Amino acid sequence: MAMRQPNLGLRTKFLLSLVLTTTGLSFATLLVVRHLAKKHLQQEIVTEAQNSELTFKALLHQRQAALSRKANLLATLAAVTLTDDPALQDSADNPLETEGSDLVVLTDGDNKITALHTTNPHFTASDAEGLLSRSVSRGATSDWWYAGGALYQVVLQPVQRRVSPEDPPSGTVVVGREIGYAAVHDMGRMSSSGVAFSYGADVVASTLTPLDEHELGQRARGMASEGQIQIRDEPYFAISVPLTDAPAPSARLIILKSYREAAAFLNELNRLLIGLGTIALLTGTWLAIFISDTFTRPLENLDKGVQALERGDFNFPLEARGDDEVAHVTRAFDQMRGTLQKNESQKQRLEEQLRQSQKMEALGRLAGGVAHDFNNLLTVIKGHSDLMVERLDSGHPLLGSGQQIRKAADRAAALTRQMLAFSRQQALEATVFDLNALVTDMCKLLRRLIHEDVEFVFRPGESLGRVKADTGQIEQVLLNLVVNACDAMAQGGKLTVETHNLLVDADYAGTRPTLEVGHYTVLTVTDTGHGMDTETKARIFEPFFTTKEQGKGTGLGLATVYGVVKQSGGFIWVETAPGAGSRFEVYLPRVEADIKPAQTENLTPARACASETVLLAEDEEGVRELACEFLTAAGYRVFVAQDGERALKIAEMLNEPIHLLVTDVVMPKMRGPELAERLKRVRPDIKVVYMSGYLDQDASSEHSVGDSEYLQKPFSRDLLVHRVGAALRNGSSVTAMAGQSIVA
Repeated sequence: MAMRQPNLGLRTKFLLSLVLTTTGLSFATLLVVRHLAKKHLQQEIVTEAQNSELTFKALLHQRQAALSRKANLLATLAAVTLTDDPALQDSADNPLETEGSDLVVLTDGDNKITALHTTNPHFTASDAEGLLSRSVSRGATSDWWYAGGALYQVVLQPVQRRVSPEDPPSGTVVVGREIGYAAVHDMGRMSSSGVAFSYGADVVASTLTPLDEHELGQRARGMASEGQIQIRDEPYFAISVPLTDAPAPSARLIILKSYREAAAFLNELNRLLIGLGTIALLTGTWLAIFISDTFTRPLENLDKGVQALERGDFNFPLEARGDDEVAHVTRAFDQMRGTLQKNESQKQRLEEQLRQSQKMEALGRLAGGVAHDFNNLLTVIKGHSDLMVERLDSGHPLLGSGQQIRKAADRAAALTRQMLAFSRQQALEATVFDLNALVTDMCKLLRRLIHEDVEFVFRPGESLGRVKADTGQIEQVLLNLVVNACDAMAQGGKLTVETHNLLVDADYAGTRPTLEVGHYTVLTVTDTGHGMDTETKARIFEPFFTTKEQGKGTGLGLATVYGVVKQSGGFIWVETAPGAGSRFEVYLPRVEADIKPAQTENLTPARACASETVLLAEDEEGVRELACEFLTAAGYRVFVAQDGERALKIAEMLNEPIHLLVTDVVMPKMRGPELAERLKRVRPDIKVVYMSGYLDQDASSEHSVGDSEYLQKPFSRDLLVHRVGAALRNGSSVTAMAGQSIVA
């Protein structure tokens, strides 16, 4: 059960609107200020990190300059010492003065280590030779070495003996300083930043804790040159600076600026802005209460008037004082209320008619779909029962069963035709005729159906206009209305059938909604029976609805009347009341065309020539097999396809002519009219016969059959063979309906 929405008054809504507006503006201001502050702090952090980068670069440059001076001195000393005192080369402990250096390496002209001094016991001569070889190969005068778990900033200085200026260097002096944790912390304190040195995937030294340093080593592998990183739930802005241009692995300087202080500042700012927003909210609420009491009072009176109108009270007193906008609206509402009071009854009547029309349309679609599927089944049942009766001897015990099956199929076919008539999907043979002549011819039959205690009167109209419709269906309409009227007069009464011309103007059409203006020929059937109440009247045209006892009616009589009249372009109107009888008015559009005599059709099957080829397209397997058997037995050469696409493939593969296409109208993948159109493009002489269980023409469709009629299912063998032969003889497409030929 849906929860009912609270009924808020105008004053409350006004208050809420101001409060929500104030709240929204306050929070919007909070978000904007916070966003700007956050953006400013982030920019400051980026700027500080970049300044720290410049500071560290300058500091490393100073260290490099100091190492270069030290290397020059040692290279000069080494050149003099190696020339004057060869014994110095044998000293492995302290070959040179190394004060202020963590690493001193002396090599000969072949870059072989002749002396090594280091404070790191894990730094070996082989490590030095490898690193030196790498630096020399790149022609570097300064470099970064990583060995023994330590990172060194080194400077390389060649040693010259000065025997001849053209002589190659007689060795190299390498002087380096280790980048340890003490040096890194000193650098961090100088710039108030986090600092880390890495070599390859290893963090050599940093100002971080061991756990943070380990996580930084994992994140530094794919880190960009600058950006945000997260280290143990704490965000940092990081700048990664390569210290050499050597290929990986290489040394990098990582500068870290924490967002911790910025976040604390933002939190404090948030608390301040929330306090200001609360003050603004309270102030706005007080102001809204003050304004709403005066501003909303006239609107409150108008609102009560609207609520009274919703309850059906059109006399609630309205106060329209002054000449302001609210007063104008109140007076306009008062005038509108009077108009609504006049139109309320008409509105209810139109709504009821709309609901009834929509319901009848939905029921029509349902009935048409059921009749379509049922007609396919009846085609198979009736066809095979005809074959059974024809092939059994007169004394065969199953002959009677076959005849009963055929009779049942005929009765079922009649029911489906009534359902199709209601759904306006039956095939009609519209002709121009005189309604008076049709009713006069029907009077003999009607008098036999009417009870003796019912007085029957026919009053033909003078100079009655002609109509165009299916005469058989109009006869069915009249028959159903008369039978229904007789059933309503179980104790006797009077039944009157009338015809007359009528010019429907706008005023008259207003009394019968959906009736269009124009010239009509009207057929009325009036009885003096028990009549109907409103509830029964609303459902009389529904299929299978009946007020008769069980077994005395199918509930399709008036449904058939409704469908035939609507499909013929007409209109039907009912006037009835309990105890006052019923009057049915059938409006059929008048036409000016001449009456043509009806043509009878001989159903003698035509014999096929040996060369005549028929392409049969039908999606229902049972119907397809039965039609193929009928045509084959008649002498035709038949090719069958279960849909339109398969039929096109068969036509493409055949090198012989196809004389006739027999196709169902509604098929999956491709409709029958589209199939016929595409076949005529490649085989212009092909003839077409359409089959269908119901009329489903769409005038707006690209592939419509237009005004063509149908070979309506269920059909007999003789009718199918006759239509095929007629199509081949006439040299044009033939379509026909089988409903009047199956049932007498």
